[in-house]
Amino acid sequence: MKSRLHARMMSGLLALLLSVPLLAACTPTVRLEAPEKPIEINLNVKIEHEVRVSIAKDVRDAIASDPSLF
Repeated sequence: MKSRLHARMMSGLLALLLSVPLLAACTPTVRLEAPEKPIEINLNVKIEHEVRVSIAKDVRDAIASDPSLF
């Protein structure tokens, strides 16, 4: 019985020792490399701006009666 237990322990230890280099080879690697071509960003933007001016009714009436005021 002891010899079977000893044989199992030895085979388990051997499997563990053989699997350690395989696990070490699977470590994740991150590499940062500059691209060969520069990054190009094309922005085709159309900007429209609308300004609305509101004036009070009495000011509109004053301008309408005498256009030289403004």
